[in-house]
Amino acid sequence: MDLKSMTGLQLLQAMRDGHIPHPAICQTMPMRATDVEKGRVLFEVTANKSHTNPLGMVHGGFASTIIDSVTGCASHTVLDAGVGYGTVDLNVKMVRPIPFDAVLLAEGRVINAGRRVIIAEGDIKDADGKIYAHGSATCIVTGS
Repeated sequence: MDLKSMTGLQLLQAMRDGHIPHPAICQTMPMRATDVEKGRVLFEVTANKSHTNPLGMVHGGFASTIIDSVTGCASHTVLDAGVGYGTVDLNVKMVRPIPFDAVLLAEGRVINAGRRVIIAEGDIKDADGKIYAHGSATCIVTGS
């Protein structure tokens, strides 16, 4: 499979469908794509004891990494083949502590996709819709 000939949407759909592996960060921060469409992604995420901070709770870096991932992947879905992106600004608000070993849903949505800049937002919620973190990202389009 030639990844460089795939649009961002095709690449993420192939990842979701198991045709290509999820990136290594998905082992460090357990997450997997469950829904992918143009301008939107949904991941299942699960924090575990390896994500603890000195207080014994889930470190804020877990939420930040997840929000960066879903906003970046949502941004990637609107890009043509051979075009990349990079996060230049990330803003994350932790709303409540993330629980251990609970499957949560992380969604990323593109708010605006320009030729050079994409703005996306994302959140981490439980199945009942309770929010744990919310954030936004600005991505710069590269390679076009």
